[in-house]
Amino acid sequence: MAKNEQLNNEEWRNATGKIDYCMTNDYMFRMVLQSNNNVLKELISSMMHVPLSDIKSVEIVNPIELGKHIDDKDFILDVKVMLNDNSIINLEMQVTNYSNWTNRSLCYLCRTFDNVQKGEDYNSAIPVTHIGFLDYDLFPDELEFYSTYMLQNVETGKIYNSKFRLSVLSLNQIKLATKEDKKWHIDEWARLFKATTWEELKMIAEKDKVYSEAANSIYVQNSDETIRAMCEARQEAIFHEQYVQKQIKELKERAKEDAISHKEQLAEKDAKLSEQQNLIEHLQAENKKLKEKLK
Repeated sequence: MAKNEQLNNEEWRNATGKIDYCMTNDYMFRMVLQSNNNVLKELISSMMHVPLSDIKSVEIVNPIELGKHIDDKDFILDVKVMLNDNSIINLEMQVTNYSNWTNRSLCYLCRTFDNVQKGEDYNSAIPVTHIGFLDYDLFPDELEFYSTYMLQNVETGKIYNSKFRLSVLSLNQIKLATKEDKKWHIDEWARLFKATTWEELKMIAEKDKVYSEAANSIYVQNSDETIRAMCEARQEAIFHEQYVQKQIKELKERAKEDAISHKEQLAEKDAKLSEQQNLIEHLQAENKKLKEKLK
């Protein structure tokens, strides 16, 4: 734990009200995990279902300088972790639904899996896992709390390659946590990430020392003006992204409504034309009968 976190170890217990920047802020998410290796280790243990006794080391292999400004084009806040020097885990917090998560996560996973050095045997590929912490429902028609996906035979279910795995944690579906999820305390981590007030965070912190450490880390990072500025920048970016997504959705809905309205108008015009055509045909038939009578 960082020295400043040790000095402030009890101050967070006196905090009340709204947490300015909680863990759903991807910059705060990154800062807390990067500044507290024990929290990172226990989170990995829960998400990967690996006993703490089996974890020898967890190391972030893509660290960023705390508080350092990052250009928008390089603003990638996923946390890449090396577990026991023999597997890679990507952790990513995402609160805005761009409707591209399945493709995005696969791209991340494939890039990470391409870790065989030139001249090495392909069997030396390191196992990789991408874990997405989503503040929205990935598949609204098939709700789950924590789900894992692997390549497998669609007929027999046989796993094609166990080194390639995708997991998704839906922060909105804690109520759907299974016995297995609760056994590994994944529901508690989700509650910690979703906590927006210090009162909520204190209730979670009472359950385990590691949550207390996480709460302290959140407090310390929220107390750093440089970190706060970066979190604020991310928050504004998120609000803007959500606004753009909302506008796009409204435009699509409006276009769909206009298309339906236009289709209905065309159908109405077609019906009128058909009615007029029937009338013309009727009059022509009557005219023909009159002509025959006159003859």
